[in-house]
Amino acid sequence: MSGKIAIIAAGALGVLLAGSFTASAGWLDGLFGGSDDPYADCREGAVAGDIGGPFTLMNSAGETVTDKDVITEPSLVYFGYTFCPDVCPFDTARNADAIDVLAERGYSATPVFITIDPERDTPKQVGEFAANLHDKFIGLTGTPEQVDAASKAYRTYYKKQDGDPDYYLVDHSTFTYLVLPEAGFVDYFRREVTPEQMADRVACFIDAS
Repeated sequence: MSGKIAIIAAGALGVLLAGSFTASAGWLDGLFGGSDDPYADCREGAVAGDIGGPFTLMNSAGETVTDKDVITEPSLVYFGYTFCPDVCPFDTARNADAIDVLAERGYSATPVFITIDPERDTPKQVGEFAANLHDKFIGLTGTPEQVDAASKAYRTYYKKQDGDPDYYLVDHSTFTYLVLPEAGFVDYFRREVTPEQMADRVACFIDAS
């Protein structure tokens, strides 16, 4: 992990900015809901159901897929990019480890990686990135418009930095989203959550479904 990474406390949500973390208070709007929550015992806090939704993207084979094709079981969805120097590899490896912990406990879930850098992340690129992490990992890309639509559905943030046209960085949010086939988005995980903690909460949601 790079020594340049710093955690800046500025609210409940973190945004990756050039290797550092900050938060956007506007993202809190609509995130925390009321008490009528069938998964209340599984959450660290109440979450409204207006995050997530349909998307159309492209898989590693270059085929067009929708959320219905991808989210066929409990899924850990992460938005990042394959050229990310340190944070994305750490977060996606953590998600892959959580999938293995769940499997050891008798639960099945799928890790999903959606790029926010479609300019460089071809289907082959996201496929190789995902395959190197876990044999169940699904890598997705798409047109800039498709990626932007998926990002907006999940209220994620990303912004390409100015600079070298080939080796630029992309600022982006760093949350992992738990999505269930029937219920849709149900919870999110911060970066500091361990694979075991993530597995505990995912198992709780599966049991409550």
